[in-house]
Amino acid sequence: MPKVLLSGNCAAEWYGRDVQQRSPVRERARRAMRSELAMLAQDLFVTRGYEQTTIEDLVSAAGISKRTFFRYFTSKEDLVLDKRDVWVEELIEAFAARPDAEPVWHSLRRAFDVVVAHFDDATQLPRTLAVEKVIQDNSALGAGELERLSRVQDQLADLIGQRIGQRSPADPRPSVLAGGALSCLIAAKNVWIASGRTEPLSDLLDEAMATLKPA
Repeated sequence: MPKVLLSGNCAAEWYGRDVQQRSPVRERARRAMRSELAMLAQDLFVTRGYEQTTIEDLVSAAGISKRTFFRYFTSKEDLVLDKRDVWVEELIEAFAARPDAEPVWHSLRRAFDVVVAHFDDATQLPRTLAVEKVIQDNSALGAGELERLSRVQDQLADLIGQRIGQRSPADPRPSVLAGGALSCLIAAKNVWIASGRTEPLSDLLDEAMATLKPA
């Protein structure tokens, strides 16, 4: 059978299509690897202590090289807060998917369901609570979490501004709505953990957001 030779344009088109088809597979593999490394590291941090666990300990337990490790994470902090980055991405996507005609406060509450679902996952709850304590006990991790909260507040504020028609860059309403809603989420989560999870997190979040609901 004669060989079929592709012209330059056809070859580029075929190759580009092939890369596009394979890229999602590689991305899923990358995310799976990140998730596996993060869970392994979090277990080590819980059992040995965050400060006591070194990068060398992590790569040894994972059976990988340091070079491979740094392809996925830049620091130990990223390993602990990796799940936060996932939540941020899902939360922003959830809010953006809400109907434009829906009241912003209601859209924010429904977007927070993706975070509530992570805490409601009984299979991951022991690890989730243990990681929460690791973050609470380490000032650097606490600062990293605050930085991520600031970032998601800015992203939500941008989307809210588009929704309500931000009057000017100095219009405080989008940031106030985003910051207020996130404060409700954090407060509800903290009360849920401190109270021994006697009430569903979703109910506590409903109550918190009802307290600050715009008139």
